[in-house]
Amino acid sequence: MLRHLTICDFVIVDRLELSFEAGFGALTGETGAGKSILLDALGLALGSKAEAGVVRAGCAKAEIVAEFDVPTDGPLRSWLVEEALGVDDDVVLLRRVIECGGRSKAWLNGVPVVLGQLRRVGELLADIHGQHAHHALLRGDAQLALVDAHGGLQELARNVSERYSEWAALRRARKLAEESASSSERERELLGWQVSELTELAFDLDDWSALNQEQARLAHAASLIEGAGEVLEGLAEGEYAVGPQLDRLLGRVAEMAVHDGQLADVQELLSSASIQFDEAIHAMRRYRDRLDLDPQRLGEIDQRIQAITGMARKYRVPPESLPGILSESVSRLERLTRQSDPAALARDEALARQAYMTPALALSQAREKVATDLSAAVTEAMQSLAMAGACFEIALRPADEGAASGLETVEFLVTANASQPLRSMAKVASGGELSRIGLAIQVITSRNAATPTLIFDEVDVGIGGRVAEIVGRLLRKLGVDRQVLCVTHLPQVAAQADWQWTISKETRGGETFSRVRQLDASGRVEEIARMLGGVNITDTTRQHAAEMLSVDP
Repeated sequence: MLRHLTICDFVIVDRLELSFEAGFGALTGETGAGKSILLDALGLALGSKAEAGVVRAGCAKAEIVAEFDVPTDGPLRSWLVEEALGVDDDVVLLRRVIECGGRSKAWLNGVPVVLGQLRRVGELLADIHGQHAHHALLRGDAQLALVDAHGGLQELARNVSERYSEWAALRRARKLAEESASSSERERELLGWQVSELTELAFDLDDWSALNQEQARLAHAASLIEGAGEVLEGLAEGEYAVGPQLDRLLGRVAEMAVHDGQLADVQELLSSASIQFDEAIHAMRRYRDRLDLDPQRLGEIDQRIQAITGMARKYRVPPESLPGILSESVSRLERLTRQSDPAALARDEALARQAYMTPALALSQAREKVATDLSAAVTEAMQSLAMAGACFEIALRPADEGAASGLETVEFLVTANASQPLRSMAKVASGGELSRIGLAIQVITSRNAATPTLIFDEVDVGIGGRVAEIVGRLLRKLGVDRQVLCVTHLPQVAAQADWQWTISKETRGGETFSRVRQLDASGRVEEIARMLGGVNITDTTRQHAAEMLSVDP
């Protein structure tokens, strides 16, 4: 559950440090005071998209820190261990910073994380129902997603979607092969010829480098032989060779060193130079002995280089790119060869369709059960929400040949009374009915959710009176097992809360700020009275508020 929330320089909040309790908590206050701002800030800590406009005017950045308890077991703890984001003292700490330029950074337990990781943790910690959530339920995709989420079928649905993509790709390939058989044949012939001549060339990058080096050596063999002889003559074989002179001078220094030890260093340096000098002479002799004038080999190398460069000019690429051309041509030829056989493609397509149908049928069966159970539960809840006799049904309709979402589409049907036929909820539900139906769906689906914290942002719009009181009781009942936070403008809902905060605006130094105050028993009476009576609060209003709260006025 959510324990602490710290908000700094966010919209009209300068700094708030809030501690939350278990059970059902109501957040109330006048319109525009910032009730939803708190939930927007929490949403950012849980991974929602950030915008530069949320930073308080004149500030460099906004910062939100949320602290949650971690359940002793379950997917959250396992995920944290897998991601090496350890849990200290059974707490998970989420931190989000939004700069005035729009960039944002996120941390989880002090470790920098990407937004996707923060969002994943948020999904496991809290479930936020926005005030317009019931409008989304008019869309078929949202209805299908709700059924899958309620039944825990998301993984199976993803598998179905992946299998469908593979099947669809093969179906497109088969149709393309059938439509372009003649053009594909011409391209295969061209590619076959290209692959043949490039394979026959047998070009290799390592051989190409060695070939150029050998060509350079053979082309300059005469001058290299002449140069090697000249070097050897100067070093060791000529009349004035350096080698004998060095040996004579080294001997003279050795004689001198017998009488003066200070020359020992000079003697050692000359000895070392003499050894390296001898090695250089031997290496140069070996090099000269290997050199050979071989016009025939040079001609062969020149022809090979001309063949390679000619092929490179033909394909308008440097020689080094020829292996890539060959690899690409081979791949393309193999692909066209497979496509040239519609029968083989049809077999692959049939196998892919079967691979899709197996999980799709399993998904359909699971959806049938979820739809039946959820329809009955929502219908039962509607009876207590001033919709006696109303009925709700989730209809699963077959989809033509299947789709990425499965073998059916979903439509929410409703009727206000048993004597009327079921019709699409999008066409027959009034605004107030839609709010109540949406709230019933949200409350029921939340009962089976694994998230420990449930947040409702003015989901009671469009209801009032006795229905509002029933909604409050539903939320209070949810609060027995979960932490429930609800932004509400209805006193009947707020009066059912286990604890209550009021959010107001205040002006300091010409600036407007949000202020949050936790209410005690007398404070709750005053706030409920304000929600009941508006500006002028009478003793009668306070008495009514106290009765709703079951406390002494």
